[in-house]
Amino acid sequence: MRPLAWYQLREEIEEFLYFEADLLDQRRFKEWLDLLAEDLVYFMPMRRNVKFGQHAERENTKQGEGISWFDEDKWTLGKRVEQVLTGVHYAEEPLSRVTHMVSNVRLLDVRPSAEDAQEVTVGCRFLVYQNRVEYENHTFIGRRTDELRRVGSSWQIVRREIILEQNVLLAKNLSIFF
Repeated sequence: MRPLAWYQLREEIEEFLYFEADLLDQRRFKEWLDLLAEDLVYFMPMRRNVKFGQHAERENTKQGEGISWFDEDKWTLGKRVEQVLTGVHYAEEPLSRVTHMVSNVRLLDVRPSAEDAQEVTVGCRFLVYQNRVEYENHTFIGRRTDELRRVGSSWQIVRREIILEQNVLLAKNLSIFF
């Protein structure tokens, strides 16, 4: 049996992640940036089809080595937000309609304890639906591992690793945020 504080913490983290999804879906990108720590790492590796037994070492590209879909920090995400908000971003004019769904939220690590959590590692699954112009529809499904840090009475995202469950993207661009 886990202590009540663990369940309360999980609910608090779930609410944080759902709030973040709402900010993105409502295109409140500047407010979303406030949820990101200054020392943020935002990483989405590329995935490869590999032989059986090689998944752990070769399926995903490594951060800082070679190519990835995203290997960014808060500054670069801020620049992406600024570009989208100019209204002349070729991939986001008109703006996409996006829905983020977050599920299977699990506390993977809590430091120092559930009663006094200051840092949390969270695992979750996501589904992001994007509709562009009249006929472009894209669905991104995967899992995330987030490192969160308590800042006052809320949380900030310190690290996000996004794993898509596909290795070939049919979308023309990745202009959305995960």
